[in-house]
Amino acid sequence: MRAEHPHATILCMPVLRQELSKTVGNRRSRIFILTAIILMAANLRPTITGVGPLIDFISRGTGLSPTLSGLVTTLPLISFGLISPMAPRIANRLGIERTLFSGLMILALGTLLRSEGSSAALLAGMFLIGAGVAIGNVLLPSLIKRDFPTQVGLLTGTYVTVMNVFAGIGSGISVPLSQHLGLGWRGALSVWVLLTLLGLLAWLPHLKQRHLPDPVQGQSFWRSTVAWQITLFMGLQSLLFYVNVSWLPTLLHDRGLSLSLAGWLVSLVQIVSLPGTFIMPILADRKPTQHTLVWAVAGMFLFGYAGLLLTPGRIMAIIWTIVAGFGSGVSISLALAFFSLRTRDHQNAGQISGMAQSVGYIVAAAGPVTVGYLHAATHSWTWPLILLLAVSVMMTVAGLGAARDIFIDDVAPHRAVRSGGQP
Repeated sequence: MRAEHPHATILCMPVLRQELSKTVGNRRSRIFILTAIILMAANLRPTITGVGPLIDFISRGTGLSPTLSGLVTTLPLISFGLISPMAPRIANRLGIERTLFSGLMILALGTLLRSEGSSAALLAGMFLIGAGVAIGNVLLPSLIKRDFPTQVGLLTGTYVTVMNVFAGIGSGISVPLSQHLGLGWRGALSVWVLLTLLGLLAWLPHLKQRHLPDPVQGQSFWRSTVAWQITLFMGLQSLLFYVNVSWLPTLLHDRGLSLSLAGWLVSLVQIVSLPGTFIMPILADRKPTQHTLVWAVAGMFLFGYAGLLLTPGRIMAIIWTIVAGFGSGVSISLALAFFSLRTRDHQNAGQISGMAQSVGYIVAAAGPVTVGYLHAATHSWTWPLILLLAVSVMMTVAGLGAARDIFIDDVAPHRAVRSGGQP
């Protein structure tokens, strides 16, 4: 065999070192962006879920009427609906990284503003919080689709699980922070700005990146049947989640549980459902269709609400609340996974995310109000539960359409599917 030139290896050493440096640099960059994603996810719920347990203290402290007190928890959902479609457009101009950083800045401003003490500042702050959270809600699926296209299920499950963990922490520690540590409601709400500042620090290294989309990419899906099916699944499962959080404690109290125990039970169900929340998008990513998963989610909601409707008593109410609560814990993961699974690139994932969350959260905002009205008008849970069963059926129909093996990018507003799919 021909002997290799003795200087060849020496000459290749700089190239080898350069390649190794790139590998190490890429690994470090992925760790940094993953850390930033996790901290962004951690900021998406506690500033909102921490308000509910303190609403009586907030009302007394600001002089809000009962009607406006309800608006405190509804305003972020309205803000979600208004800001969500704008997030992809802003990202198209600034880049995803800078837009997410801006969202955290808006979130920090809103967190501080609402603790100023006046009712006007409280409501303005809650709207800003909703705007900042909406940007994260919409763009995180797009970012994951762009940077981790082969790990969409794993990372979606991870960030949704982190989001739900901090949602539970937010509702669980608000009263202890306010009462036991003597921070008051203003201090208990403003403390979350520390987590937001940590998120801002994590995103700082990424501001030099400005990934702008190819101008020929990115589509509008407002005339797409599949996009509307994803949107309705997102909105209807969100409606059921917010109804569960808002009204299941009251229903359980009416069935014989103390309000404190009922509230803790609903929170505990969300914690118990975390493994399912994490696994759901991983399972969804493994198969071209997700019909089985839609039926599983639908079954939890349908059996839970039907059980609450048909079987009286404290023990059965607890059992059926756990079933319905588990459904609301895992359905959000599947809804968010659809944004990436039904699109080919991160830009279109961002577009469908904006559309689905815009319409979806406006739909969701109507849920607690409607259920509250029906309960007050009938002095019964019969019609509210019948309504929730009907919503569950509609969610199932929409979810089965969204679960088809199809890319929205390939589908004209009226027809066409990807190879192997069904029209």
